[in-house]
Amino acid sequence: MAAIVFGSIILLSIGIALNSRGGKGKIGVEEYLVGGRSFSGILLFFLAVGEIYSIGTMIGFPGGIYAKGPGYGIWFLGYILLAYPIGYYMAPLMWRAGKKYGAMTLPDIFKGHYSHRGLELVVAISALLFMIPWGQLQFEGLVVALNALGFNLSPTLSVIVSGCLAFIYISISGVKAPALISILKDIIMLLAIIITGVVVIKEINGVSNLFTLAKQHGAMVTIDKSEDLVFSITTIFFQSLAFYCMPIIVTVVFTSKSEGTIKRTQRFMPLYMLMYPFLILASYFALVSIPDLDNPNHAFMATVTSILPPWAVGLVAAGAALSGILVLAVTSLAVGGLVSRNLLSNVPEKSQRKWVQIIVLLYLLCSMGLTLLAPSLMLNLINTAYYGFGQFLPGLLSIFFFRFIRPAGIAAGLIVGDLFAIGMHLAQLNFLNINIGLIALLINFTVAYAISMYLKRKQKAQTTFEEPIACNNIELEETYPKKPVIVD
Repeated sequence: MAAIVFGSIILLSIGIALNSRGGKGKIGVEEYLVGGRSFSGILLFFLAVGEIYSIGTMIGFPGGIYAKGPGYGIWFLGYILLAYPIGYYMAPLMWRAGKKYGAMTLPDIFKGHYSHRGLELVVAISALLFMIPWGQLQFEGLVVALNALGFNLSPTLSVIVSGCLAFIYISISGVKAPALISILKDIIMLLAIIITGVVVIKEINGVSNLFTLAKQHGAMVTIDKSEDLVFSITTIFFQSLAFYCMPIIVTVVFTSKSEGTIKRTQRFMPLYMLMYPFLILASYFALVSIPDLDNPNHAFMATVTSILPPWAVGLVAAGAALSGILVLAVTSLAVGGLVSRNLLSNVPEKSQRKWVQIIVLLYLLCSMGLTLLAPSLMLNLINTAYYGFGQFLPGLLSIFFFRFIRPAGIAAGLIVGDLFAIGMHLAQLNFLNINIGLIALLINFTVAYAISMYLKRKQKAQTTFEEPIACNNIELEETYPKKPVIVD
């Protein structure tokens, strides 16, 4: 029965993908990558939450609580909740810049605003570096989910099927197919999580009884160490700043038809957090009833298989699979855009859609290979992904607000911030238990400001002492960035 429910939902998602084109003929690269900037509030809402609440929500969040206690849950909930108000103000500015410069990727904004090829390349390479492991992460989550649910698929078969589905979803109509399928996925995922939580309450005779039993089994229900609290708070703050700097989220923002649509969507996105209490219940049920799991990531799925009937197990499996595949699809699409529009030079726009599809296929194949042949190869990059995404913040704020920051300063700050974060992570250095990414971000800001001030003084000296004045005026016009995107 579980396999029938699972298969039916997957087939329905393929049908949605096939019909997502709506009878259109050949579509251009803007339609393919950002949906022609035409998504309504409903479609944008489901696409956005589809990227935020992925397979990591169903597997990683309960697994983190199972393995590390409530500190992990507070961090996970805290940074997403804080990111929403930041996004309410930041995402419309990002959309405005994208509209003004015809941007379809994060580096496109920098290219349009500064007309600086070096900065565009630095942003593109940095984005790709930290996005490479995301595909592998989704594949590994899919393997865990499907096998934990008792489908007993080999890792090779799970990876191949998932990769093929992701390519089908985006090859037909680009980002629109994942957006439409996200509606189906989110309904199923919410139902699966809520059903699981309600059954847990029934099985354990109440929420208070569950946490009493958890204490008796030695599980932590509070944060006792001050150093853990410092790390949680600094991580919440840093990752909430980094969230809307993620290249995938930037792509999602560009699909909106207006700034007002983005703001309306942002108001309702926190409602999705209502699923987390049910995930917490499932986590503590696993701690009480299944205390010896070899892999903490199996916590939610082990709870599902132990208390739900087969049809509900199939529902959960479908929700988990679609969650991972849709994030994989949009990630692949973002990578294709970064390579075809920013990494490669002088690719005609009419040829970019074909290049995106080629890059998407290569990216999926590489991620599949890494998942099967070297499952732990990208572990350090996965752990440092947010460290890297957060380093785009100084550059974005410079575009939105600060005229005096120069492209050379932004590029230098980004490189130094990335190297510092990765270096501290690999060396396992710890400074007062503060999140590494936050320290790197402060250094990034400092370097960008210092270099910009140095260039400004140098330019001022050249303007004062060099002749003729006309040449200096030309130099000033070429050196200063274009007018920033100002808040209304």
